[in-house]
Amino acid sequence: MLSGDTCRTGTRQCSEGRSTLSANLKLTHKSIGVEVRRGTYEVIVDGQRAGSLDMNDTIELPIEPGRHTLKILSGRKSSRAKTFEVGDHQTVAFRCTGKSFLPIFLASFFIPSLALQLRREADRR
Repeated sequence: MLSGDTCRTGTRQCSEGRSTLSANLKLTHKSIGVEVRRGTYEVIVDGQRAGSLDMNDTIELPIEPGRHTLKILSGRKSSRAKTFEVGDHQTVAFRCTGKSFLPIFLASFFIPSLALQLRREADRR
């Protein structure tokens, strides 16, 4: 499972002190140019709140190896759920943004799960 909500600032490391966690989930909230949806995102992993992510911030969450589901929320707005696998001592990274093409941006007012985007970045072992 995941850690609690105790984090250090900068590149925040969140941990519960559990030695069984040997993989990491790295989330970055950055955007180039103008982003209308700049608020704090709530990070949901496997259906449970795992932390929060501010604009221009990066967090790393220790997780157990295996299959997980990731979603970000900001009020009524959300991303679509992303399922990913993480191996032992592996870091899986995602970039979060509220920026999208105009047709998707407009559709997100009627379909809130289109409002925020999760994009997987290259894996590091």
